[in-house]
Amino acid sequence: MISHILCIETSGTNCSVAIFNKDQMVILKETNTGSFSHAENLHKFIEEALNGASLSFHDISAIAVSMGPGSYTGLRIGVSAAKGLCFALNIPLIAIPTLRLLANAVKLEEGVVAPMLDARRMEVYAALYDVHNGVELRETKAEILDENSYHTFLKNGIVTFVGDAVNKAKELIVHENANFIEDIYPSALEMGTLAFEKFQQQAFEDVAYFEPYYLKDFVAGR
Repeated sequence: MISHILCIETSGTNCSVAIFNKDQMVILKETNTGSFSHAENLHKFIEEALNGASLSFHDISAIAVSMGPGSYTGLRIGVSAAKGLCFALNIPLIAIPTLRLLANAVKLEEGVVAPMLDARRMEVYAALYDVHNGVELRETKAEILDENSYHTFLKNGIVTFVGDAVNKAKELIVHENANFIEDIYPSALEMGTLAFEKFQQQAFEDVAYFEPYYLKDFVAGR
């Protein structure tokens, strides 16, 4: 049975759409201009992905969306689009934690991976995962970095920091076991396996009530 899953990632500056046949990627459309272009690009990318894969909306079995944390506006746009499509097509909604996507973007041999997204000032959204099995070792939270951050994990082995908050972390976290990988962003490219696992388990969201995982309240800029 063919199970095409349309995956949407808009939690940061990367606007990303992919279609997977089960857990095999069929097509990817994404751009990262450094600014938020989701309102202009997301629906265009969805249409281009479907056309490029010679599919229609009726060939899609489920929609998977990056659920946060991340940009309030970016998450709103992605989740609203995913929910609208699920309503219109009467197909299930799958939510994937954004930091898990970020952790999946690097292939490591040892230690733990700390996916980290930029928040305000010295604050980040971060979690910790085992590099071998993807098990979450510490829950996602908003935290203010200092020179003692992650000391407990660093003294026990290598911690690889990835994400757009790496430059913040490098300024403060100085340790021989700290490894930093820059220019890694959440992408729909990493959603296929996670989305298909949830699809098989029928681990679906309530389309009417699902909301992004903002982690903290939105604060409007001036």
